[in-house]
Amino acid sequence: MAFAKAYYHWFHMLQPAPLPEIMMGANHLETARAYLHAKLGGWGGTGLNYIEPQALDEYERAFCNAEALHTACEDYRASAGIDLEQDRESRAQGLRVACDMLVLWGERGVVNQLFDPMALWQDQCSGLVTGHGIAAGHFIPEEQPELTAQALQQFFI
Repeated sequence: MAFAKAYYHWFHMLQPAPLPEIMMGANHLETARAYLHAKLGGWGGTGLNYIEPQALDEYERAFCNAEALHTACEDYRASAGIDLEQDRESRAQGLRVACDMLVLWGERGVVNQLFDPMALWQDQCSGLVTGHGIAAGHFIPEEQPELTAQALQQFFI
């Protein structure tokens, strides 16, 4: 229930087209912008202050149009369809991610509150899994760009 409340958009966006797209503002720029700002500002409780103005402008340009909203919804629809089927098939066959993996998560985020990210990915990978939480909400690179870059640089060296 806690996950469904925090990530309600997963269940909303996978509904048949065009209802989620319309509700998110596919035909109304201000509604789409309000939805985007609610998502960007809501996960981690920091508002929009962590996003540089140019980055926010780019999020708005890329997201606040009918095609982008439909594409985003199609991605969520796939998560409850073909993605889920393929995950089940892979697990039934004993397939695991074969490369080393870096797992980063926001310490204020829903994932940290409800799950054990390291245990989840260690269960899915045959390679070395390393990682840690970062003092952030959901949007780690935007909130903590330096720490994200450091973690990536250490992982790839």
